[in-house]
Parts: sequence; C-alpha cells; structure tokens
Amino acid sequence: MRDNELGAFLRASRARVEPADVGFAGGVSGRRVHGLRREEVAVLAGVSADYYARLEQGRERNPSAQVIGAIGRALRLPLDAREHLYKLAGLNPGLGQDGSRDLVHPSLLQMLEAFPRAAAYVLGRAFDVLATNPIADALLSPFGAERNMVRILFTHPQSKAVFTDWQLLQRSTVYALRLNAGRFPDDAGIKELVAELGKTSPEFRALWETHSVGNLTRAFKVFVHPEVGRIELTYQTFDVVDAPGQVLLVGTPEPGSRSEDALTYLASTAGPV
Repeated sequence: MRDNELGAFLRASRARVEPADVGFAGGVSGRRVHGLRREEVAVLAGVSADYYARLEQGRERNPSAQVIGAIGRALRLPLDAREHLYKLAGLNPGLGQDGSRDLVHPSLLQMLEAFPRAAAYVLGRAFDVLATNPIADALLSPFGAERNMVRILFTHPQSKAVFTDWQLLQRSTVYALRLNAGRFPDDAGIKELVAELGKTSPEFRALWETHSVGNLTRAFKVFVHPEVGRIELTYQTFDVVDAPGQVLLVGTPEPGSRSEDALTYLASTAGPV
C-alpha cells in the first residue's frame, strides 16, 4: 500500500456509487461528498466505521481477503476492479517477481508468424511492443521508433491521425495500465512510465487520477494508415500464461473487406521484422 494507493482507490470508488443504488434513502441533499460516505461503506461491508476509516487513511495495512472481498462487493466493483483492489491490499504480493518479464518465448515468436493476414503483436506489462509480425510492424510504422503504446497515444503527433477512436483508446489503455500497476506493484517500467507521463501529459494525469481499471479485451479498432487508408480490425487479446503480464493481441479484418485488401498489401510490402 505504498503511497496509500489503496486509500485513493477506495475513495475514488465510493465516490462513484450513488446512495440510492445501494438502498440508502434521502438522496444527495446535505452531502459534502459525492457518492457514499465512509460509514455507509462500512455498514455495507460489515466492518466498523473506524476500521474502514483506518484502511482508507493507510493506517490499517493488513486487511484480510474476506474484508477486502466484502468492501469490493459493497462498492459494486466489477471483476477487474476487485482484482485490482486485492493487489493494492497486498493479497497477491508474489505475482510480479518474474525478472524475465520482457523476454518473449521463441514459441510465441513463431506463433506471430502463424497469422499471415492479421496484425499480431506482444505487449509487455507497461505496454511496450515486445514483438510483432510483419503486418503489425507495418501498421505501427507511422510511429517510427516509438514502441510504447501509452506514449504513442499521449505524446506522438501521429496518434490522433492514425486512431479514429483516439480518446477511447486513451481511456482503455490507462485503465489497463493501472490494473497492471496493481498486479505488478514492483515493476520499474510501469512506475517510470507513470511518473514520466504524469509530468508531461495532463490528459494522462487526469485519467490516471480517476483510479479506474479494466482489462484489455476484445475490441474494434480503426486505423488510418498513411499508405493504405482506413483499416478496420477486430482485436482479440490473449494472456501469455508463462510470462505474467504479457499479452498477445491479434487484429483481424472482415473477410472480403477493403481492410483485408489493405492488410494484404501491407503484408506484400513488409520486410522481415
């Protein structure tokens, strides 16, 4: 719970829950804060108000899994956010100790080549692009040597032109990065990236301070590539089991579409990675 990230997450989470949504009558008149009061969260979770206050203030540092689970339910947190809550409470401290986290297994590199008509790449914990197939490499070529997706979305001058849903991607990426920060609290790459962008990007800082979390999931993305124009892809995301924190993303076009033709052209012009 370094820097009381747990307390900040709890405060942000209870601010999003309307009292009426959890059975408290009386509306919001007379309230000095948005959402639930500390005492109301304590009642819903079945803990004392003093205990919950100490937990939120960072003075209680050893909550049980049962208590954290009850608080997660009281705050109506979705699955991803509950997992994040457990990590912030230190209830899975050994998850982030794999020192080889940025190494891509040779078999996974071979798998990338098994998608000749799709954009496939591997992301690390801080969303560095660790490996690509030729199509993905060509698709990301407008960003030059930059290979961190968070920096691309918040600092690269081409990001707005290439991604039509630029702001949506910004939000989902920051939420997923914060989820990884909870999963891997000792990861230096995540810490350095957050510190850097927190200083240089007001947009990143504002999204980070919402304490929202979410996984990278199936998504529809539209690229506007400078060579071939608009490309529409449906992305699937797969966790790499033997390298916690790595994910494989595979973007496929609709069969017979112009997007498929565009990827075919990129494949024909792409050299080896």
